[in-house]
Amino acid sequence: MAASPHVSPQRFRMRFAAAALFPLSLWAAAANAAAPQPGPTLTIQRATAPIVIDGDLDDEGWKDVTPVTTWYETNVGENAPPPAPCKGYLAYDSKYLYAAFQFDDPNPKLIRAPLADHDQLSSNTDYGGVIVDSRNDAKSAVLFLANPNGLQYDAVSNDATGEDNSPDFYWDSKGKVTATGYTLEMRIPFSSLRYSNDDVQTWGIMLYRNYPRDRHYQMFSTKLPKDVSCFICNENKLVGLAHLPHGAHLVIAPYGTAQRLDEPGDGLGTPLKNGTIKTKAGLDLKWSPLATMAIDATIKPDFSQVESDVAQIGANERFALFYPEKRSFFLEGIDLFSTPLQAVYTRSITSPEVGLRATGRVGNTNYTALVTRDEGQGLVILPGAEGSDVAPQDFRSDVGVVRLEHDLGQSFVSVLATGRNISGGGHNAVFGPDFRYRPRPTDTFTGEALWSHSVTPQRPDLAGEWDGRTLQDCALLARWSHNTRATDLFVQGQDIGKEFRADEGFIPQVGYREVYAEGGYTARPKKAFLSRIRVFASNNFDEDTDGHVLGRQHRLGTGMDGKLNSFLRVELNDDQFKVGDRMLHRFRPRVNVTTSPGRIVNSLQADVYFGDEIDFSNAREGTGTTITLSATLHPDDHLTLTSTASTRSLRVTDKALGSGRLFLAQVERLRASYSFNSRCFARVIGQYVQTDRAPELFTYPVSAKSAGFDFSALFAYKVDWQTVLYLGYGDQRAHSEATNQLERSGRQAFAKVSYAWQP
Repeated sequence: MAASPHVSPQRFRMRFAAAALFPLSLWAAAANAAAPQPGPTLTIQRATAPIVIDGDLDDEGWKDVTPVTTWYETNVGENAPPPAPCKGYLAYDSKYLYAAFQFDDPNPKLIRAPLADHDQLSSNTDYGGVIVDSRNDAKSAVLFLANPNGLQYDAVSNDATGEDNSPDFYWDSKGKVTATGYTLEMRIPFSSLRYSNDDVQTWGIMLYRNYPRDRHYQMFSTKLPKDVSCFICNENKLVGLAHLPHGAHLVIAPYGTAQRLDEPGDGLGTPLKNGTIKTKAGLDLKWSPLATMAIDATIKPDFSQVESDVAQIGANERFALFYPEKRSFFLEGIDLFSTPLQAVYTRSITSPEVGLRATGRVGNTNYTALVTRDEGQGLVILPGAEGSDVAPQDFRSDVGVVRLEHDLGQSFVSVLATGRNISGGGHNAVFGPDFRYRPRPTDTFTGEALWSHSVTPQRPDLAGEWDGRTLQDCALLARWSHNTRATDLFVQGQDIGKEFRADEGFIPQVGYREVYAEGGYTARPKKAFLSRIRVFASNNFDEDTDGHVLGRQHRLGTGMDGKLNSFLRVELNDDQFKVGDRMLHRFRPRVNVTTSPGRIVNSLQADVYFGDEIDFSNAREGTGTTITLSATLHPDDHLTLTSTASTRSLRVTDKALGSGRLFLAQVERLRASYSFNSRCFARVIGQYVQTDRAPELFTYPVSAKSAGFDFSALFAYKVDWQTVLYLGYGDQRAHSEATNQLERSGRQAFAKVSYAWQP
């Protein structure tokens, strides 16, 4: 294969400018602008009597409340009459916001309401709740959703960054299945919300019902036009709130843990040696001096996770894999950490000893500031143009992150600064602005410019570039999206300098420029098996900073929604990638199928890539498949079984080394959870990972096999997300080349107790 062609930086800049100017010309030439169509203003009433959260709506406090009876089916149809009657009720007192619902159902036996751990609320089940925009900015809100059996889901939704269920909030709910459907009650402390100090308040709110039957129906108290790309902007306005509490709320959550880790006494394959019991205690504190502000502090925080990350196949991957944040200290106002270039990735802070954070709002400006001491012990991503690597974070460092975001209606301007100062020498600093401009609901313009300055640590034993050198560069991004009822367009250009580093972010590729464009057309048949059909095409072009082509990707496909809550996606992918000094090609179709047929067989999914493949490690072409299968079963409302399996294989033909299967990688995971009630559950997880290789087909030494098996069991009792009791056991096994079988590599027992005290 010939060497990659050269494209001048001047030509790329012309492409980048064209990508930025083209959407502007289309926007200027467009006709009538779509606009949000919010439902009627809702008036909330102060409760005239106590309300007990028990799932019954017969409390005296509800009798004088006017129900919300205007609802719209926003999916499958477009703001059509709901397929099942819905009523909502809203009230408040000096401490709480109350919401209640009466959801009728023509066949209550079909209600899907399994028990599970917090936030394990699948869209394939029945639930409802409120979406509260207490800051009244019409672009960000908190979701409080629950099913009839008390399973809760809370999340932060932002029209700029999407939905994130990592944060957890204090609130109560109770539901009850009835002869005509189900009822649901919620009580949300005002201390869990952020709002202005005005004596009389206007908020935004949405009432919501999820209703999966032959199709996935969604009903709201407001209209959601298909040609309006924002979500929260369609909210109802809520009036009637007055004399709300203003801050001075405190939560103190001490914890204690005990853990014993047993390891092989003399290497893998030898008997395990009993370890010592290690104990740890710490404290988390949250103080809200104002309703608009929250201060979080932590001392020796416990970031142990009660559930392992789901394994991903890393064989033949060029760049680092992303894992979501799950640690509570980082989750207040987490949407403020989201920037177009993902310059903040809090999992890069591996082991903080202490931490302090302030999050809040002053006028139209949101802010968050975080400082912490990181003890290290994790991995640092070393980015590159054609792939990334990792190095051990074998040093302490001080970390700081600050972001300010000023609202301008549905638009905003923002500035971000991050810094890491490494003990023993070295630092990384990133600074720059970003913006979102929404001249109308169908169009969004986004941009970000960042500058970084780094001095690497004097640790060449850990990474080649860690020799004290100075690195400085910039990263630029501009994008435009346009959505109407039938068409959608997206254009993005970015330029990431090869010396740009964001040690607090997740940017595994640097030293490249990219232009990406995608367009689609959507049809919505009525009274047919398929309710939505979208056809789309996309084109992606990458080059390095010297103007050499890194890759071209062309995609043509379709996505379809149908009965049985089904989804089908078919893609034709034609790609080229620069590997070493060669341009390698692959034609790789993809088929993705998802369905949710009923209560017991709740979810089935298959995702398959097949055809040509590229051997990135050895710079040659081949053929291969990647298959991912998953299923979720609910034999009853208490038991949930989730199974996932992934496999990837690659075959190559090499004139010098021969032909055959280069590797076969696989992951199998089974998760079984039994919920005794909404607060107590037991769970077991088994996860097996294996990769078989043909060493004779590699151009460098590799082992013939690697494998591992992890088993964990957990008992949990959770009053809320910080008042918990965990008892856990884990067993790990790894493949031994000496015995060619799995040998025990570790065993651990774990206990944690935490209590959230709210004086």
